This record gives sequence, C-alpha cells and structure tokens, in this order.
Amino acid sequence: MTIAAEGKHARRQGRGSGPLKRLRNSYDQYWYAWAMCVPVVLVLGAVVAYPLIQGIYLTFTDATSQNVGRTIGVNKIPDTFSWVGLKNYTEILTGSSNQFWPHFTWTVIWTIACVALTYAIGLGLAVVLNRDLRGRGPYRMMLILPWAVPTFVTIFAWRLILADDGVVNQLLGALGMSGPSWLSDPMAQKVAAIGVNIWCGVPFMMVSMLGGLQSIPKELYEAASMDGASPWQRFIHVTLPGLRPVSSTVILLGVIWTFNQFNVIFLLFGGNSDSVQILVTYAYRLFFGQQPQDYARSATVGILCLSLLVVFTSVYRRWLKRNDQGVLA
Repeated sequence: MTIAAEGKHARRQGRGSGPLKRLRNSYDQYWYAWAMCVPVVLVLGAVVAYPLIQGIYLTFTDATSQNVGRTIGVNKIPDTFSWVGLKNYTEILTGSSNQFWPHFTWTVIWTIACVALTYAIGLGLAVVLNRDLRGRGPYRMMLILPWAVPTFVTIFAWRLILADDGVVNQLLGALGMSGPSWLSDPMAQKVAAIGVNIWCGVPFMMVSMLGGLQSIPKELYEAASMDGASPWQRFIHVTLPGLRPVSSTVILLGVIWTFNQFNVIFLLFGGNSDSVQILVTYAYRLFFGQQPQDYARSATVGILCLSLLVVFTSVYRRWLKRNDQGVLA
C-alpha cells in the first residue's frame, strides 16, 4: 500500500508539471472556490477590464463627440474617427499648447502635501488617543465625524465657510487681517484644496494608526523605559517600527486616492479654475467641459495617470521590500 500511495503521489506531481496542468489540478481540487470566483471575475471584466481596454484603444484614435457613432431616432450614424497611433501621447507630452506638465507638477505637489500632512496629523492624534484620557470615546467620535459625513456635504459646507463673506474671512477680519478669495485666487485655491482634503482624510489615517498602535506589545515600551529611553526615543525606536506595516499600506492608499481625488477639486472649485486642476479633473474637462468633447485626449490623460500610479506602486513596493530586508539583516 505504501508503494501504491507513493506511485499515486508521483503521478500527481508529474501531472502538475506545467502551468496549464497545475491550473487544471487546482480546478479539480478547488472547483467550488473557482465557481464562487466566476461571478466576481465577470463583474470585474464588465466594469473594469472592458472600459480599460476601450480607453486604451481610444488613445490611439482621434475620437471626439463629432466623429463617434451614435443613434438619433431611427438613424444610426457610424464611426468616422481614424487611427492616429501615438499622436495623442506626443501632443499631450510635448505639444505647443501643452497643459499636461503644469497639471502634473501641481498634482505631485498636491499629493505629497496632502499625504504627508494627513499622515502626520493622523499619527499625532492617534498617539494622543492611545493614552488613558478621560472622555476618550467622545473625542474619537468627534474626530471620526468628518469621515462619516458624505464627502459632497463636507465640501459644500467648506464652500460656504471659505466664501468671501464666510466664517474664515470673518474671523480673519476680526483679527485685523484681510482674508483672501479662497475660491478664486490661484494660490489661495491651492491652500484651500489641501486644507479641505486633509480635513476629509485625517480620520482614516487616525483610525488606521490607532489600530496599529494598539497592536504594539506594551512590553516593548516597558523594556525601553527600563533601559532609560526617553519618550521621543521610544517613539522613534518602538512606535514607528511597530507601525511600519500599517504606515506602508495607508501611505500607498493615500497616494493613490489623493492622486485621483476628483471630488474635492471639482466640487470645491468647479471645472473652470485652471490653476488648481489636477490630472483627473483635467481629463474630465477634456471629456465633458468643452465642445467638441475630446474622447481620445481625455482617455490618453487617464492612461498616463494609470501608468504613473503603476510605476510608483512598483517602485514603492520594491523600496519597502529592500528596507525590510535591510532591517532583518
């Protein structure tokens, strides 16, 4: 029986030597899990894969609202756009009327500033709330409230607060200072955009950091205290290393979300404030904010955004892996 079992095991190993054979063996063994995944794969293919492929295809054409096929009543107008190859990419990146690089520069500044400040403020609040404070529960509820309120409600409220006669300018006037036009002045718009986005993003960072702090063993802090470490040394050598897994994840998510943060920019300023537009709102304006609607150039900007995020994610993961290996060594 032992020989028969070994022979059966050897046949299984031989049968799973190639990728397709291993896939078939996996299906034979876990067919129920495969069946449960099929609906998810079909939905993702319908709502993600197909639009992505269609968008990539449009970037190689000169498709606009004037030459894309459509149906008007009983009349069907066929497509008349043509294949242009890499023309859209070259015009967007190097054309004379280039607006990509100014929007890209502001998008990078916007992303770095928002993620850095959101992470720092969220970490600081988490450290405070992780201590034994009286009334810690109500404080947590108050700090999470901006995250619980729908984003569009929060942004519309900030539009009223930042208006020329809003609360912020009234407070500045009471202090003897003249408030800027937060919703129209280019520099003030950028400061307002970063501030509103931080307001919306701090609760997520705070909750994530608080969960990470509570997972760090208290014995490490006790050992560091016994060794004579100061509070700052305990924070640097115990807290931050203990938060490394959580921090790496929330920073990556923060970069992706902030880079594509359409709601704050569009709802706060609309589509006409060119100086504060990031790449995703620039792509939206190409698609919906002009006539004729430029489907090809809008799709090109979208694919460039996706490519930038893919490159950043790959480099960021490699950097984290290299640092983790250095720490283990």
